[in-house]
Amino acid sequence: MGSYIWGKKFVVDYLKNKFPVRSNCLDIGPCNGKWFRLLGNYFVMDAVEAWKPYIIKHKLENKYRNLTHASIVDFVADNDDFHYDIIIMGDVLEHLTVEDGQKVINKIYPRCQELVVAVPFLFKQRAIRGNPFEIHIQEDLTPELFEQRYPGFKAIWQNKKYCYYVKDEDKPLSNKKASKK
Repeated sequence: MGSYIWGKKFVVDYLKNKFPVRSNCLDIGPCNGKWFRLLGNYFVMDAVEAWKPYIIKHKLENKYRNLTHASIVDFVADNDDFHYDIIIMGDVLEHLTVEDGQKVINKIYPRCQELVVAVPFLFKQRAIRGNPFEIHIQEDLTPELFEQRYPGFKAIWQNKKYCYYVKDEDKPLSNKKASKK
């Protein structure tokens, strides 16, 4: 449960320098509300969380303006009318199949000005404390596979184990073809 601390300060500074106070932000898979703690005093934040025990344990309904209890796959399938200045998908993509990940990315990419996607590389993980949403399905992710599967992004912070990607304005998603690999 949770995510690496690496690069978070860089991403916080990046977003605060790019967007004004009170910009709206969707936190996908907030878990314990880490992004709310980092950005909630600056941005107006909503969230989508799949695991009900996290909502209860971490009192997420008291943190976010709007909190939806759903998997992100179901959320994007059921909603066409949303737009955010920023969408943060931190440590979520590796929990989805490649097909579901591509569907989610394709749906949310045009519905925000900035999309931040954080992923670990080559990281196996099983269910944690009974939470099946914690299983890493894309445990094979590398920078090369990410680029093949999810075009339209560029890395803004990276080490050997982890990366933060944002929209690549020079190579938008609509100009790229994703690989099913």
